[in-house]
Amino acid sequence: MSALIFRLRSVPRQTVDLSSLTPDRLSGKGGKEIAAIELTSGNRKLPAGELFEISGSDATNIVFRDACDKLSRIGQGMTGGSITVDGDAGAYLGLGMRNGSIKVRGNVGAWTGSGMADGEIRVQGNAGEFLGAAIAGDKQGMLGGAIIVEGNVGARAGDHMRRGMLLIRGNVGDYCGSRMLAGTIAVLGATGDGLGFGLKRGTLLLSQTPTPSATFNDCGTHDLAFLHLLHAQFRHMCGAQTEFAPHTARVRRFMGDLANGGKGELLVYI
Repeated sequence: MSALIFRLRSVPRQTVDLSSLTPDRLSGKGGKEIAAIELTSGNRKLPAGELFEISGSDATNIVFRDACDKLSRIGQGMTGGSITVDGDAGAYLGLGMRNGSIKVRGNVGAWTGSGMADGEIRVQGNAGEFLGAAIAGDKQGMLGGAIIVEGNVGARAGDHMRRGMLLIRGNVGDYCGSRMLAGTIAVLGATGDGLGFGLKRGTLLLSQTPTPSATFNDCGTHDLAFLHLLHAQFRHMCGAQTEFAPHTARVRRFMGDLANGGKGELLVYI
């Protein structure tokens, strides 16, 4: 069977909610049934067949072609299968996803991966604010799984993160890892101000030396054996030559946020 392909006919004037177009929700549906699904756009409903040219039949492998940032909530709550986005995606990509994989060949909006419990999201471009972070009114961000971003990321990445991994190849904005409860964030590029603000537990793994706030304690340099295991996982996820797994486990360690228990850590490769 060929992938189920949704080709965008034209850029919509308002944001469109695509949360109903996931592998689990489309399983067993025929082409006419899928085309008749109503999508919310502003204060009106649009049939999927009006917004997209639809072809193919394999609902476990969904492809959005000619995508743009008006398409929001792609992969929300998905429990399996795969979604590929050729182009950009809007906010809330992978919100609350439970399993499966999403690959975006472009940029993504705010709150990507918020509340995800498992699965994997790969972004070839940049990501907006609140990557893997809690949505407004919630105190739980990312709960598991992995998000890999090849470009830069906005502010508040990993805010209220409880578990899982964020791997960021580019730079990250202010307050990365703020109020983080657990999990791992690895950043190859530069970090902004407020790094680890309110950090309770968890690890921020950095390739460039930051300027930590006064509420982080410099604990000197260490060879940490657990990094070899972490690097093995990075290589499994990103390939044998990935920059996320350098041939060293020697780091400078900062513990904090001391104003919030001080059990988190910033690890800087040396």
